[in-house]
Amino acid sequence: MGVNAVSWAPAAAPGVMTSAAQQGQQQAQGQRRLVTGGSDNLVKIWEWSAATGEYVCVSSLTGHSDWVRDVAWSPTILARSYIASASQDKMVRIWTSDASTPHTWRSTVLTFDAVLWRVSWSLSGNVLAVSGGDNRVTLWKESLKGAWECVKTIEE
Repeated sequence: MGVNAVSWAPAAAPGVMTSAAQQGQQQAQGQRRLVTGGSDNLVKIWEWSAATGEYVCVSSLTGHSDWVRDVAWSPTILARSYIASASQDKMVRIWTSDASTPHTWRSTVLTFDAVLWRVSWSLSGNVLAVSGGDNRVTLWKESLKGAWECVKTIEE
């Protein structure tokens, strides 16, 4: 199966700005991670292994029922990591992982009326842009209660 999309993780670990202990660990280890989305309907997270000199798949995230067309790792380095995945199944999944459990991911589903092509985070990492087969771009933000809300729709 093919890889359709790839995105680098931020170089700093989540929570590095809020935890002195993690900051020291981050400086010692660094972060070399990326995420891929593919024709196998999976979102895979890869980490560099100094021992093997290769990238190793550390997580396979399931939930999409059709090809994953795009993935984007949010550039935020606060307490959580965010990955967005767009699929032909007309869903965006926003995967979240807390700094305390970096290999545990949960997803929130955003459902659309058309196949989806691209996802992209704002430079600050708090707004997600989604585009699809309906000639629209929608902008999404997480509310204080943790729900994702559409804040703007742009149409051609």
